[in-house]
Amino acid sequence: MAQAVLMRSHQYHQRQQYRMADRSGTISVLVDNLRATGANIQPAGDITQPFFSVKGLVITVNGSNVQVFEYADANAADAEAALVSSDGSSIGTTMASWVAPPHFYEAEKLIVLYVGESEAIIDILESVLGPQFAGR
Repeated sequence: MAQAVLMRSHQYHQRQQYRMADRSGTISVLVDNLRATGANIQPAGDITQPFFSVKGLVITVNGSNVQVFEYADANAADAEAALVSSDGSSIGTTMASWVAPPHFYEAEKLIVLYVGESEAIIDILESVLGPQFAGR
């Protein structure tokens, strides 16, 4: 238990480091930053997940779907990010069944979810958002 709390604290401080760099506080800034890496970004529609309180936007990053959830402020995003288990298998009281490994990222007031195995997509997301805070 203490190790899990320590790990969460470390992950929180990692997220704070990226927050201070102001890398992607809004969806439009995130899209601009992703495009700056050379990635092809396209909007792909809205999404609702039962475990998040806000509606999200699906964007494609070089053809792969990435879900982006924008909160009113960073504290609201932090509160919901704290509900995600370290491996992404549960969010609050919801047990998730993924078709591929989930990768959760947080920056400012965004939570970003990529469900997939493409190292290229993961590298792009991490170059903009920093390391995932949960997932496999």
